[in-house]
Amino acid sequence: MGEFDLIERFFKRPPRQADIGIGDDCAIWSPRAGHQLAFSADMLVEGRHFLSTVDPSRLGHKALAVNLSDLAACGASPRAFLLSLSLPRADEIWLSGFCQGLHQLADAHGCELIGGDTTQGPLNIAITVMGDLPQGQSILRNGAQIGDDLYVSGHLGDARLALEAFRGAISLPQTVFDAARLRMELPTPRVALGQALRGIANAMADISDGLLGDLGHILKASRVGAEIELPLTQTLMQTTAIWDCPADLSMTCILSGGDDYELVFCAPASASAQVNAAAQASGTRVTRIGRITESQNLVLLNELGQSVHNPFRSFDHFA
Repeated sequence: MGEFDLIERFFKRPPRQADIGIGDDCAIWSPRAGHQLAFSADMLVEGRHFLSTVDPSRLGHKALAVNLSDLAACGASPRAFLLSLSLPRADEIWLSGFCQGLHQLADAHGCELIGGDTTQGPLNIAITVMGDLPQGQSILRNGAQIGDDLYVSGHLGDARLALEAFRGAISLPQTVFDAARLRMELPTPRVALGQALRGIANAMADISDGLLGDLGHILKASRVGAEIELPLTQTLMQTTAIWDCPADLSMTCILSGGDDYELVFCAPASASAQVNAAAQASGTRVTRIGRITESQNLVLLNELGQSVHNPFRSFDHFA
């Protein structure tokens, strides 16, 4: 099977929103009136971002999900994406599974594949996603205000817990491992919550490299600090086994584990009812974890309100 046969069979679909989709040198898109476009790009490399044993359907899902999570963090609605795919060989069974997961998530969010590239080489998946949102309603990292409450969506730590199990650092009951692995391989992009928080949240980011690291981007951009109240409530975690882990491992999973693809955001303390309404409308749990401060430092507080040592570091590709 040649390159263009591969594209025709697995990736080409009739355009539904684009003016011109796959099959030409460029895709053509007409923006909606009164909207701004939002773009993001992510790359997944075998051995760095995913294991070689991952189910191809789950990999197709995750490849798009991590990009949709970026759109969610800005409050944008997904519209279309480009896929650049490097493959060791044209494995039809693998491609069928990959496309099943990819297209299923794309269809669920009304986000169509409109172009890209394929080549032979080490397995590498690069997606550029495009969304839009009403003019002037984007939620950026630089809007945090002193006194804002700080929130996290969903639950944290499962993906890192699964990774530690894969590494042999911890042994988990099969049911717990399966649940954690599901969160690692099939993350849920919080698109609906991101949209619901437009006009409510002052700043937001998605959690890809760990809560502390991604919150740190908000603090740096906004020139503020934050206090996180420990111990974090159990609502930030799905699996119960994490509570049986050594304390340093469980807190590492929660605070700096990464690969969660949840949202960390801040909103005025007076907007708590609106935050809860946005969470309910989007079917997403949110948990208040602290507040924004003037200090420009990120501080962890124990149950007595005392500052504790922060040894946690988030993921860095080049560290």
